[in-house]
Amino acid sequence: MKTIDFNAEASLYLGRDWRTALEQGSRRFPSAAKAIRFALEEVPPVSLHGARMIVAGRSYSSRDLQKLYSDKAYPLNRKAEREAMLAEPFNV
Repeated sequence: MKTIDFNAEASLYLGRDWRTALEQGSRRFPSAAKAIRFALEEVPPVSLHGARMIVAGRSYSSRDLQKLYSDKAYPLNRKAEREAMLAEPFNV
């Protein structure tokens, strides 16, 4: 796995295949971590088939995105973690 700076700006391409993703153009994110979270928590799975994320001139595939999201170095709370925090009763 390539190393990544989760805080670096990222361009995310989404589509059912790479050609479609490229034709639709990229979406810019202030950080790679936010691009990964968007891709894996908000985007329909079919759009990940052709997904690519570009960070500091390096390309990451949809499989790479999934590995990075699962990595313990990933700096943001994952959706399941956020939902668990919201479900916890308030300690008063």
